[in-house]
Amino acid sequence: MNDQDTQFLDFVIKSLVDNQGAVKITRTVDEMGVLMTLTVDPVDMGKVIGRQGNTAKAIRTLLRVVGMKNNARVNLKIEEPEGSTRPEGGMRKEQNATKTVDEVMDDLKI
Repeated sequence: MNDQDTQFLDFVIKSLVDNQGAVKITRTVDEMGVLMTLTVDPVDMGKVIGRQGNTAKAIRTLLRVVGMKNNARVNLKIEEPEGSTRPEGGMRKEQNATKTVDEVMDDLKI
């Protein structure tokens, strides 16, 4: 089993958070690909998500690139801490926009 995606995610997340001991990554593989489930200390959740979710989007994009190198589709699920609340109204349309893998690869010029 290739765990480069787990090592990559572990390195990135532990570089962002204050409470590294609370970082837990679960990796499951099924017919849809690889699902990485991330749990962090509730205090560190904002650092992982980032302003308007930009940090989380960037991490997901990088994980997809790591997965492509290993011919795997990698997705990231960030567990919400108990008692967390989301802002009213949800995400605006422009915040929900994502790039395709091809667009990301073009941006990276690999």
